Amino acid sequence: MASNSTHNEFHVFMLIAIMVSSMVATCAGSFYQDFDLTWGDNRAKIFNGGQLLSLSLDKVSGSGFKSKREYLFGRIDMQLKLVAGNSAGTVTAYYLSSQGPTHDEIDFEFLGNTSGDPYILHTNIFTQGKGNREQQFYLWFDPTRNFHTYSIIWKPQHIILLVDNMPIRVFKNVESIGVPFPKNQPMRIYSSLWNADDWATRGGLVKTDWSKAPFTAYYRNFKATQFSTKSSLSSNSDAEWQINELDAYGRRRLRWVQKYFMIYNYCNDLKRFPQGVPVECSH
Repeated sequence: MASNSTHNEFHVFMLIAIMVSSMVATCAGSFYQDFDLTWGDNRAKIFNGGQLLSLSLDKVSGSGFKSKREYLFGRIDMQLKLVAGNSAGTVTAYYLSSQGPTHDEIDFEFLGNTSGDPYILHTNIFTQGKGNREQQFYLWFDPTRNFHTYSIIWKPQHIILLVDNMPIRVFKNVESIGVPFPKNQPMRIYSSLWNADDWATRGGLVKTDWSKAPFTAYYRNFKATQFSTKSSLSSNSDAEWQINELDAYGRRRLRWVQKYFMIYNYCNDLKRFPQGVPVECSH
């Protein structure tokens, strides 16, 4: 009897595991398995058995990588340690994007600065080829001293950007008032380290100091949790799909970040939008 009971329990366990895995696919493999080094020759490197990736920039070229697979809804986590010291003029970009003139895109861009001055985290969201939805933040820590986790939660209802699991930005699906939302185009993960000293630091006033090159950023602990659209619509959808909604505590943390660390919000830029800010700003 004990043998049959154990046998039955095993089958029940396997059935549950199969059902869950059919709704949520979590990937936490190696950089060798998950990414292609796309440009920069040997300036992009994978080492530590595929657990660590670095991008470098010198006066000749920057470097970059992209994911082998595409994603449609889910959560993307990556730990980054940014260029240390005088990083003025450099940009480390980490983003999701589809291709083509009507592409969708969800951006983290880290704008370097002179030693001792804070990085600026520049975020943007493109829908059907149109961006102009910039929000910028200072960080509440030095992103060059240790690794920190930068996450994108992408669901049919909203997009949430997080830093160390702290929500910093929410972009809601308000298609009901005519604002396109990324929901049909699968996106790949991209990252690059490049020279943008014509605009990145103080509007281009501070140039890259090439005597400090090469500039290097590091990546580790990539994780992708992809949700099927079917599970998102099911009344019995899996718990993983339902978590990460902003509860009262999450909304308080979001307000804290936006009150004390947001330095630019397109929704408040009346000079830029003299005829009125974009309609999604009121939701």
